[in-house]
Amino acid sequence: MELRKPHNPHHSSEIPDEWFKPKEKDRTEAEAVVRPSLSYWKDAWRRLVKNKLAMAGLFFLSVLTFMAIFGPIISPYSVRETVLVNQNLPPSSEHWFGTDELGRDVFARTWYGARISLFVGVVAAIIDFIVGVVYGGIAGYKGGRTDHFMMRIVEVLYGLPYLLVVILISVVMGPGLFTIIFALTVTGWVGMARIVRGQVLQIKNYEFVLASKSFGTKTSRIIKKNLLPNTMGPIIVQMTLTVPAAIFAEAFLSFLGLGIQPPFASWGSMANDGLSTILSGHWWRLFFPAFFISLTMFSFNVLGDGLQDALDPKQRR
Repeated sequence: MELRKPHNPHHSSEIPDEWFKPKEKDRTEAEAVVRPSLSYWKDAWRRLVKNKLAMAGLFFLSVLTFMAIFGPIISPYSVRETVLVNQNLPPSSEHWFGTDELGRDVFARTWYGARISLFVGVVAAIIDFIVGVVYGGIAGYKGGRTDHFMMRIVEVLYGLPYLLVVILISVVMGPGLFTIIFALTVTGWVGMARIVRGQVLQIKNYEFVLASKSFGTKTSRIIKKNLLPNTMGPIIVQMTLTVPAAIFAEAFLSFLGLGIQPPFASWGSMANDGLSTILSGHWWRLFFPAFFISLTMFSFNVLGDGLQDALDPKQRR
């Protein structure tokens, strides 16, 4: 309804009916479409989908994961099967990625190496996530002397050369899959802890956290229900950057002979074997493991950049 004043209004306590006139409907307002409200995660996914490079990285990682699981099964050749008569055959319809010096199929070994690399990267990221979130969450929430003491430990570990520590542990404990994962996670959680601690220091002073404290809520429940859900954006981004770092470290250790041992395959060990034969013209033995290492790390990095933009609350509309 629209209120209109007459030219000669009466000074009475009652409002005359002629003051009121129904407001005409505006066609543009009637046909206006209001965008439905989106949750934080739905809006982040919508923005991530618009990032073509990040989606391309996500698509490649999905295909890589599928082939890492089923690739060795699809191939008719075994990872450890040696056929000396098929030594160093170039890529063909029979051996798509060629063969190595023992006649083993490079296609099957490449996907088995992908299985090892992804397993190491994902497990290392999960361990870094658990340790870093717990450690950083406690340090940031407690504050004071507790925070000061815990962060001094983090600074000492952060100052140690990462690859040097990994190499020393691998040498002392001996090469193997468990050794690689342990070596990668000894100091790998430090970056996650620093990020979580910074986020918690900021969020713990928000009104909803102070309200939970005033009601006597336990510290563990406040961290679990209030603090962690509001720090998941930076945590997820950090995890997408931890996985390629672990994959590269595993490939580097295997390249040095400190990783997965023969007859099992790893991208790093395959690259090491192929490097010695590159001058002989057997280019495929180095090309395929190096290509997938590079493309996997590139895909994780562009996906991490896309997630960082998508999960940024400042860019939400």
